[in-house]
This record gives sequence, structure tokens and C-alpha cells, in this order.
Amino acid sequence: MLTVEALMTVAPEAVGPEDTLHTVLAKMNGGGCRHLPVVENERVIGIITERDVRLAVGAPTLSGEIEESRRAALDEVIAAEIMTSDPLTARPGDSARAVADLLCLHKYGAVPVVEDGELVGILTVVDYLRWFASGGESAAEAVAAGGAPSA
Repeated sequence: MLTVEALMTVAPEAVGPEDTLHTVLAKMNGGGCRHLPVVENERVIGIITERDVRLAVGAPTLSGEIEESRRAALDEVIAAEIMTSDPLTARPGDSARAVADLLCLHKYGAVPVVEDGELVGILTVVDYLRWFASGGESAAEAVAAGGAPSA
């Protein structure tokens, strides 16, 4: 059985519930990821997606006034206000196929991976695509062969 652990990105970037959108975006951009678990006291309490951030800041416009309000939102809105609380999670030993079914069913792009309640990884649609494109290699094998993990 192919497990979540074989495909997941280990030790992903994460944010706290009080982190601003500015911090969230900096971590997403710096880590090249589109999903960030929200962690409090070492427990996953939520997840934020790039889409969540775009919706919170608002669609791009040409108006200078609206542009200023978008900039202000980056420093005023915190992760807890836009995260999806109590997200679907997986365990390292779970079936990767079963988790893929859940991602498809709910139309999610990622699931935090927890062990004993603590964040140990994240499994994303990109991780599945990387596995598929590699001909079925695990993430560790793909990285060893020159690939790079992402969330």
C-alpha cells in the first residue's frame, strides 16, 4: 500500500493564528507553496490557501484607494480570521489512495499530515502529480533524483 508518508512534504512551512496576511504571503512566496497549516501549541487548528488570501485581500483593481485598502489588509487581517478551522488531516501511515479520494471528494488541494496531534508534513495535489510524473517513485526517491518537494 502506498502511504501518505511516501508522498508528503516533510516539515512544511506553517503559520500561527495571530500571524498577519503579510507573514502568510511571505511564507507562501518564500516556500513556493499555496497551502499553509495554521498551528497553535504544536497542534494543527486550521489551513490557509492562496485562494483564502486572495479573497481576504480582494481582487486586483486599478483604483488607488482600493489598492491602499488591500495593502492595509495584509497587516490588519490575521490567519485565524480567514483560515479553514479544524481541517481534514491525514496520518503518515494512511493510504495515499484513500486520501486522494477525500481530496477529490471535497475539492481540496492539500491536507496537513499529523502524528500524535502534531504537524509532521503536508500532502498536496502537486505531491501526487510529482509521484505520477516520476513513474511511481516516492517523494524521497524523487528528491534524491534531483526533484524538489513543494506544498
